Amino acid sequence: MTEPAVGTTADERHRGVVMTGPEGDEGVKAFSILIEARPDTTEQVRTMLADILRCVQDEPATGPWYAVQHGPTTFAIFEVFPDIAGRRAHVEGGGGDIFRDVERMNAILAVPAHVQKVDVLMSKQVFTAPQV
Repeated sequence: MTEPAVGTTADERHRGVVMTGPEGDEGVKAFSILIEARPDTTEQVRTMLADILRCVQDEPATGPWYAVQHGPTTFAIFEVFPDIAGRRAHVEGGGGDIFRDVERMNAILAVPAHVQKVDVLMSKQVFTAPQV
């Protein structure tokens, strides 16, 4: 399980999401998002991930998108964009709206989702998991 954000415990309200990392120079960008579910809400987190996937299907600047599960209550999203503008457009879209729903995030997440801005240095894409 991830540690609660500074000044936050699983029993307190939180702001839903914390974003870290610099914008960086132009080039391929990504978000690496760590999500810690409350122990009794893992199915709701899976539903949230499916909701986000439905949103990104219509985003032309969202490329490879993965939702993964690290452990019983720990999930993550890794999503790639061709550039900074594509990443910003994604934040302003439906997936961003889901994370901005603070009531929903407080109901299902133990701590704020940690969205880290990252640069993609290299990649190899051969296959992906089935889409929901």
